Amino acid sequence: MRTMSFFLPVAVCLAVLSPPAAAGEPAADSVTLAPAINATDFARYEKTLSSDDFGGRKPGTVGEQRTLDFLIGEFKRMGLQPGNHGSWFQTVPAESTLLLNDKVKLQITAGAQHVSFANQDDMVVQTLQGKAQVDLKDSPVVFLGYGADAPNWHWNDYNGVDVKGKTVIVLVNDPGFASRDPKLFNGRAMTYYGRWTYKYAEAALQGAAACFIVHTSDAAAGYPFTVLQNGNRGPQLSLPSSVDPAPRLPVAGWLTHAAATRLFAAAGKDFDALAAAAAKPGFKAVPLGATASISLKNKIGHFESKNVLAMIPGDYKPDEVVVYTAHWDHLGTDPSRPGHKVYGGAIDNGTGLSMLLEIAGAFAQQRTPPERSILFFMPTLEESGLLGSQYYAAQPVFALNRTVADIAVDALPIIGRAHDMTVIGKGQSQLEDMLADVLKSQGRVISPETTPENGFYFRSDHFNFARAGVPAMLASSGLDLLDGGEAAGRKAAEDYTAHRYHTPNDVFDPAWDYSGILEDTQALYELGQYLSHAGVWPAWYADSPFKAKRDKMMAPPAKP
Repeated sequence: MRTMSFFLPVAVCLAVLSPPAAAGEPAADSVTLAPAINATDFARYEKTLSSDDFGGRKPGTVGEQRTLDFLIGEFKRMGLQPGNHGSWFQTVPAESTLLLNDKVKLQITAGAQHVSFANQDDMVVQTLQGKAQVDLKDSPVVFLGYGADAPNWHWNDYNGVDVKGKTVIVLVNDPGFASRDPKLFNGRAMTYYGRWTYKYAEAALQGAAACFIVHTSDAAAGYPFTVLQNGNRGPQLSLPSSVDPAPRLPVAGWLTHAAATRLFAAAGKDFDALAAAAAKPGFKAVPLGATASISLKNKIGHFESKNVLAMIPGDYKPDEVVVYTAHWDHLGTDPSRPGHKVYGGAIDNGTGLSMLLEIAGAFAQQRTPPERSILFFMPTLEESGLLGSQYYAAQPVFALNRTVADIAVDALPIIGRAHDMTVIGKGQSQLEDMLADVLKSQGRVISPETTPENGFYFRSDHFNFARAGVPAMLASSGLDLLDGGEAAGRKAAEDYTAHRYHTPNDVFDPAWDYSGILEDTQALYELGQYLSHAGVWPAWYADSPFKAKRDKMMAPPAKP
């Protein structure tokens, strides 16, 4: 059973009367806030971090140094300690791959048919191996459905087929989304098997030479093909193989729906018919009787960026830790743009950084220190594929089996008070039950995200903790607003996505109403307070794909 009740003690500091509310703070009948959680500080953090002086907080630029200096300055002012054995930082090595022949074409031969597909028009392509030259020559092409080996759903698209040295074509998302069958995978909600990261990793593990994912629709992918086109321009970043030795694809890319249709037609196949068949149990891989060829010329570079780690040591179990996570990086400055050129990232992720600073201040002002350590983790290179958190999960400062949980926030809306908070990927762990108890005391509830098919649970830094087995939750502000209800909340969220997300328009607004996001900050602070008590160990739900790894790491050592 997933529902459970937890007693949440109220911190002594909450008994202290708050000072008079500033403009934008909750009204008198709203949630009582810790004194350190206030609109004045939140606005100052937001305005500073998203200012043009920070240049869009891009790793490897002067914006990185200014961001780190500001964050560390605030943590020092609050009295926190460095979180990495005396250092405020964890150095993250990164490898960049720049495609030099960016007008390259994928050549497909099917009998007498010869068709080509242009990079940035029909497809996007890269190598994941960090090599200057990659040549794919006459590689047999196989349609592999969704490219998923999912034993918990008794589904294996690789069953009975050897893809070593071959080019596999797979569909974005997973069969549950396409079929709308609630009993197939997670129905409409994307699972990890639907994410492009999984599909590339599985294809590499199976020995494929290339993998192309078909962008069947904006709804299936969670974003338009233009996002892929923009994202694949310029250097592509990864951790070096010395840090992440898992197999990597020589060639990885995406095809538009039109390109896939044309490719399959050249091989005498109906793409849409095969795609529909791929969503049904029992589907078998289909060799297309075609070969693929492409040559990639790349410039390989290396650089370093830094994760930020600040902590409050526990006074009873200092080796056990509760982690709060919010990435500090954003997209930098684009000199070629007309008008405003700085990607300020006020919402993404100025809100998350500001919230963590508020929570850090609240913990720092507690009269009684936490029993466990509290780590404020601000990773780099989230916008480049969650690389900073991936590095931490591989090189953790605190042992993962001593890490109680990760609470992550990313790009929270500032749209006023709400009846709820949103949990992204709801249905994973007991952290949700614990947050529900906190919210109950506020007269609020948990809601799932409105677009579970987009797989946002797998698209932020907490996921690297989850994948390593640590219970992790991505929380956000709710959309059921006191003023206007869900319709108003959804309209505000959709407006941000359409007009400001990942653009220079994501800027600080002096008219923002902080009342809702401050209540959310208080809720996550109280959740962390509860988790900081020794003996509290939230678990994954029984059907979570991350449970087995946690069980293994927490099991007592085998007796000799």
